[in-house]
Amino acid sequence: MQASHLIGAHVSAAGGIANAPLNAAAIGANAFALFTKNQRRWQAAPLDPKQIELFQHNCNDAGISPEAILPHDSYLINLGHPDPELLNKSREAFYDEMQRCEQIGLSLLNFHPGSHLRKLAIDDCLTKISESINLALERTQSVTAVIENTAGQGSNLGHSFEQLAQIIDGVEDKSRVGVCIDTCHLFAAGYDIRTQDTCTQTFELFDKVIGNQYLKAMHLNDSKTPLNSRVDRHESLGQGEIGQEAFASLMKLEPVKGIPLILETVRPELWQQEINWLRYLAKQ
Repeated sequence: MQASHLIGAHVSAAGGIANAPLNAAAIGANAFALFTKNQRRWQAAPLDPKQIELFQHNCNDAGISPEAILPHDSYLINLGHPDPELLNKSREAFYDEMQRCEQIGLSLLNFHPGSHLRKLAIDDCLTKISESINLALERTQSVTAVIENTAGQGSNLGHSFEQLAQIIDGVEDKSRVGVCIDTCHLFAAGYDIRTQDTCTQTFELFDKVIGNQYLKAMHLNDSKTPLNSRVDRHESLGQGEIGQEAFASLMKLEPVKGIPLILETVRPELWQQEINWLRYLAKQ
């Protein structure tokens, strides 16, 4: 029987993607995130079939299902880029990332929506992001595009539920689009989740504006910066401005069951402890 909570961390895939499930198993995770290529470069060598086979074998050994794995795309990609040449480059790179997920047998791809770089109207940029998603979905079969909410730093879009809903609205195949809520970004963008009441209210608002059916994953991070700071700085759970009560409340929410809950907290040496704590909270 699958555990009701899929909890893990963004683990290293250094030395080959097959190492990622081993790193996840070592911290007692039953979910994980990874980069399938160097996240700071445009180009990457094709995936080695032996690595794919070993990755799948190691996942199977660790009891981690493909649905519990949340690959993240390259940081260079901007699906709302105002420059046509760089927009096209981003779209090709995003398609490549989707294709890599398909080759590995994974069903999700997490990505930051994009930035207008102060050269494009917000609505126009959001439309470009939707179009970029449509182009990638047309060329692939099985991967769901999972939009990560942002902290709203600089010209980054996707920091409000309304903006995320607008992107989804422009996606033709609604069955293959979703959202990953990062708790640090959520808080930095002005959504208070510090108490049971405010956490419940925030997720009720998510359901009303976007819809719980689109919640495909979460990044569980505390925040070094205060509410509505618009600054993205992750902290270990319970040690930042969000605090412990938020995570206790989150683990009780029905929509978080069965989706990857991924730590990107700042001290990897605490990941196993944080995973165990979240599992404890889920059982309370």
